[in-house]
Amino acid sequence: MGRIQLKQVQKKFGDVEVIPPLDLSIEDGEFVVFVGPSGCGKSTLLRLIAGLEDTTSGSIEIDGKDATDTPPAKRGLAMVFQSYALYPHMSVRKNIAFPMRMAKISEDEQNRRIEAAARSLNLTDYLDRKPGQLSGGQRQRVAIGRAIVREPAAFLFDEPLSNLDAALRVGMRMEISELHKKLDTTMIYVTHDQVEAMTMADKIVVLQAGVIEQVGSPLELYRTPRNLFVAGFIGSPKMNFIEGDEATKHGAQTIGIRPEHIDVSTTDGKWQGKVGVAEHLGSDTFIHIHGIPGCDPMTVRAPGDVAVKHGDAVFLTPNAAYIHKFDKQGLRIA
Repeated sequence: MGRIQLKQVQKKFGDVEVIPPLDLSIEDGEFVVFVGPSGCGKSTLLRLIAGLEDTTSGSIEIDGKDATDTPPAKRGLAMVFQSYALYPHMSVRKNIAFPMRMAKISEDEQNRRIEAAARSLNLTDYLDRKPGQLSGGQRQRVAIGRAIVREPAAFLFDEPLSNLDAALRVGMRMEISELHKKLDTTMIYVTHDQVEAMTMADKIVVLQAGVIEQVGSPLELYRTPRNLFVAGFIGSPKMNFIEGDEATKHGAQTIGIRPEHIDVSTTDGKWQGKVGVAEHLGSDTFIHIHGIPGCDPMTVRAPGDVAVKHGDAVFLTPNAAYIHKFDKQGLRIA
């Protein structure tokens, strides 16, 4: 079981309120991602759940029991940090076994859990190696294995892929997602990378300045962002925002259209502009168009083989079904 409930949880450092009172429910077996810009409070919120920070007010329940004042070691949670924090003089086997030795678990049970974790993480052939003989991705898997053998109610990941290169990040993203399916255990994952959030989460919690802006599935946040912040944060490349006369025509202060919902043509269209930078990525080309009233530049996602170059005149037509409307407060207009 791994149901976690936060009820009016608040965190202050002195007189500075970093997390205003908030409520949040995380269901058993969910993969929940906390996402937001640097300094938004996502890691602090994770540390409150872990017990590494004291709550200023409010309560935290784990499986229906108040754990607000329970020490971290007794909350039944396992945390994986950005830093691997492995013991360099110990083998992989001994690193994974360390929390079980501290808990005085029998050697037979330790071996059973180590072998099971190693199979899940493709580490069986590396159990007798030292961390210095492993790649960054393998070391992160060892850190995850050390968490798995504790058989926790939930796993807490604090930006665990930040130290890896781009290719390893993609691979580890897939491995952690697969691990979640195998273990069927609650996972809470902190990242500033909205691509990680979109590809891994059952549920995303978008934070800004300690405030939960929206909670929902990746597609819910992509399709129906509740405000300008969420609309601009979720999606890559980010949504284009248009103000002025074009927005007024739609009865809004601001309208938004995603780059993938705009057609580009060299002959005709609703808006005319000039090509600035065109980023050719193979399967896609991201074109930055200048001269569009109320939105300069505007980003368009086009097929990878689109034939445009810097300075070309182009015409853009937004798909009317995908125009998002926002009021003066930046809130979504239904």
